[in-house]
Amino acid sequence: MSLLRRFDDDLKQALKAAERSKVSVIRMVKAAVKNAQIEKGRELTDEEIISVLFAMAKQRRESIEQFTRGSRADLVRNEEQELGILQSYMPQQLGNDEIERMIHDAIRESSAAGAQDMGKVMRILMPRIKGLADGKYVNQRVKEL
Repeated sequence: MSLLRRFDDDLKQALKAAERSKVSVIRMVKAAVKNAQIEKGRELTDEEIISVLFAMAKQRRESIEQFTRGSRADLVRNEEQELGILQSYMPQQLGNDEIERMIHDAIRESSAAGAQDMGKVMRILMPRIKGLADGKYVNQRVKEL
């Protein structure tokens, strides 16, 4: 089932169950997907829709960070709830061990000798983990190794 179809089905169920937050998030997702379709001038593939979801999830994480600094627990809870709903539509993320293994493989393949070769490692690594891990976290781990 395509993601667009799943959004429509889940929206109907959420409306019937009066799940306001889920209805709100699904409507936001559908609007973001529609805007991306208008921008590209065509229907989006599921992979492109997942990219939209990742962008929305990233926004939620940044908002959570800002609201936490501002001591706004009510807004943090709201953003965390929205993030959870978004993540239910995203592919399963790789575990830390799997990410570490992939980083080590990329370092071996690129023959990286130090921090100056980080770009080589990231060029090999990012296409492999796109949609499966947070790029910011991966970048941080590559710097550490």
